[in-house]
Amino acid sequence: MLILLVILAILAIPLTAAAFMDKQFTIEETILIRKPLSEVFSYLKLLRNAENYNKWVMTDPKLQKEFSGTDGTAGFIYRWKSDMKQVGQGEQEIKQIIEGDRIDYEIRFIKPFSGTSVSSLLTQPAGNGQTEVTWTFSGTRNYVMCLFHLLFNLSSALSKDLQTSLQNQKQQIEKN
Repeated sequence: MLILLVILAILAIPLTAAAFMDKQFTIEETILIRKPLSEVFSYLKLLRNAENYNKWVMTDPKLQKEFSGTDGTAGFIYRWKSDMKQVGQGEQEIKQIIEGDRIDYEIRFIKPFSGTSVSSLLTQPAGNGQTEVTWTFSGTRNYVMCLFHLLFNLSSALSKDLQTSLQNQKQQIEKN
């Protein structure tokens, strides 16, 4: 009986903690690219270029993609579908572009979980012909997602994925 109570107490800790977690989350990573802002921004505003640096897009070589609108402008939508759970299905839309400053996206996930998040790529000159790029990803978590974030340290995993994507981005832009 004591063992059962201990097991229940251990299970209750993350279940209770998830109930009190902040429902809003933001992950932010930054990198320095050795190219001028105009060149970096011109590359980043084309959402199709994400195929060359975005870790999630690059995970499934059989990823099904569909595009609508004019890339590099507000309203362009990139849809994806994968049989791989970690890639899933969804769409990303360019919501706003402030030339030389920021690109804002809305990401609508369909599978394996439905939900909407926002993401931004922010650029600023860093001197000596360099550009600082900051990638933010934020959204709202329901109770189940709070529990997943807690149990599987998803915020750390997402942060690593953003950093990997930024490193890929840096390589792509600096090699041109």
